[in-house]
Amino acid sequence: MIFEVTAKTPFDSLNMQIRQCPDTHIVVRGLLGQRYIAAGSKGKTFELYGTPGNALASYLDGSDVVVYGNAQDAVGDTMNSGTITIYGSCGDAAGYSMRGGAIYVRGSVGYRAGIHMKAYGNIEPVLVVGENAGSFLGEYQAGGTIIVLSISNRTSPPVGYFCGTGIHGGRIFLRSEHLPESLPPQVNTRLATADDVQSICGYVRTFAEKFELDADDLLKESFYVLTASESNLYKQLYIPHGS
Repeated sequence: MIFEVTAKTPFDSLNMQIRQCPDTHIVVRGLLGQRYIAAGSKGKTFELYGTPGNALASYLDGSDVVVYGNAQDAVGDTMNSGTITIYGSCGDAAGYSMRGGAIYVRGSVGYRAGIHMKAYGNIEPVLVVGENAGSFLGEYQAGGTIIVLSISNRTSPPVGYFCGTGIHGGRIFLRSEHLPESLPPQVNTRLATADDVQSICGYVRTFAEKFELDADDLLKESFYVLTASESNLYKQLYIPHGS
């Protein structure tokens, strides 16, 4: 099914039509800020053209969403599984509280990407950013993996201020020769080992395949790994009393 929309198309009526559509492959053209596209969707493929609005694919539960353009805030909010691929950039809070699945952004993300990401068992969410990320990347991160490749920027840190504030789980990989400023004291930082890089190799190769890039070129550069300090006070909130 193909939906042609304009800036005047109400988001609620559009989403109702999408939910009622029996097709598993849905194309929407002309998006300009319509919210909640593909929210809670399962078992479908979406091709989106234009700029979808806030909470794109929130609570996604197994569908694949591809955006041929930019997206606004809260992409993949609390998503469980599936993939979101964005050929442009997106706004703030991408991957907010995501619990599974993967988000691939060719461009940059705004502030607070990956905030409250979490993992359970062998289900681990991943956010891969092709260019740069704003301040507070991975704020209160509890699990999962964030990768910032900084493809076009090799002369300055790939993220803004306060990266990893409150982190108590998961990992942040920065492909860079420059550490960000103002790292919080609860963040441990080290150069990635060969084993570290191997652990994200599949994600980077998937990213490169989606956007027609050379994965080997991306992987040969240095990465820093950011993790939570064992002395992190936030971490104690998530440990049973008496452990």
